[in-house]
Amino acid sequence: MRIPVALGLCLILAAPLTAQRPAGTALSASGFAPDRLRRIDGFLQAYADSGRIAGGVALVMRDGKVVYERAVGFADREAGRRMAPDALFRIASQTKALTTVAIMILVEEGKIAINNPVSRFIPAYDTTWVAARDSVQGATRATRRITIRDLLTHTAGVSYGTDAAVRDAYAARGLGPAAGGGWYTADKDEPVCTTMERLATLPFVRQPGDAWVYGYNTDILGCVVERASGMSLDAFIRARITEPLGMRDTHFFVPEGKRDRLVTVYAMRNGVLERAPDGALGQGHYARGPMRNFSGGAGLVSTARDYARLLQMLLNGGELDGARILSPASIELMTSNQTGTLYPQAGLGFGFGFSIVQQPGADNTLAPVGTWGWGGAYGSQYRVDPKNRIVWVYLMNQLPAGTDVAQKFPTMVYQALVR
Repeated sequence: MRIPVALGLCLILAAPLTAQRPAGTALSASGFAPDRLRRIDGFLQAYADSGRIAGGVALVMRDGKVVYERAVGFADREAGRRMAPDALFRIASQTKALTTVAIMILVEEGKIAINNPVSRFIPAYDTTWVAARDSVQGATRATRRITIRDLLTHTAGVSYGTDAAVRDAYAARGLGPAAGGGWYTADKDEPVCTTMERLATLPFVRQPGDAWVYGYNTDILGCVVERASGMSLDAFIRARITEPLGMRDTHFFVPEGKRDRLVTVYAMRNGVLERAPDGALGQGHYARGPMRNFSGGAGLVSTARDYARLLQMLLNGGELDGARILSPASIELMTSNQTGTLYPQAGLGFGFGFSIVQQPGADNTLAPVGTWGWGGAYGSQYRVDPKNRIVWVYLMNQLPAGTDVAQKFPTMVYQALVR
């Protein structure tokens, strides 16, 4: 049974992840000042009231307990449907964390080695090509084969095909700009491995290992999961990650009985928030599919509480509520800097799927060194802070976001942490 939330707002202090406490109950052991947490209420509500966001859900946990949870604004303004804490959001690149976990499960089972060439699982990648950086006239053979490590760290030279040197070639093959701005593939009525084999015929933008390049890397890894496991990516993630963790609201395509909880996508155009159109660049086909192309880099739908369970498992060293997903050694590897100085933002590193704070203030927040996380194209963000044992998730669905609410949210969290 869903509990109605007055005016779309929900504030819960110091509650276990599996239960909710009445509003206004605070545990001093949480280390958060209730009056400072209430500052976040006004901050989020102001963004909704001013039309800078249609709505969103924010969740903060410490030591596995919910310290703060709030839903503001509308899930669907035109229908008058208020936002609720259990709203389903398109999480876009937050999908990458689950695909990365899937890869590491297979690494621990000996089915994949981190230094394996991708061509061991997708032969089309045995020889790849790199476009001239200042011209579309030619391409050169890659100096070596792309490895699993290259894909995990986004150092394979694989972009989303929006670069000038490759844009037209990608569009002609139904990738890049033709796939919803470069990152969306789930509208295609074909298996993801078919899409990724076609990608291998196109030029990439840097030599393997030369630079950090954000792109289809994790979608390729999704195909690797399918080839190494003998299961679809959807089935593998469900059987090995979401079901064991009790993540009942995380899906590639929304089941019929949950479709009324899917948040509408909005877009900021000329300073005005508008309902985004249907199709890959707007609402997408997350409800009815085609339901065949499981995008390991951008395809999932989830809720704040569901996604927080994944993050809490990682923070716990690979286990949650008796379900062991990965070993502590794998988590340490994933969440430590694996790219040296290749990551383009000073003071940050990149592990296996996450950016990592290497220097205080490098991410323009109050988060300490060692904090890691990522976000999604629809404006959502998440972070895990091992030092303070904090997990936070902020979800919204706007494309382009047109707002800095997700960038300010972590500072609002840390100003409330007093011990």
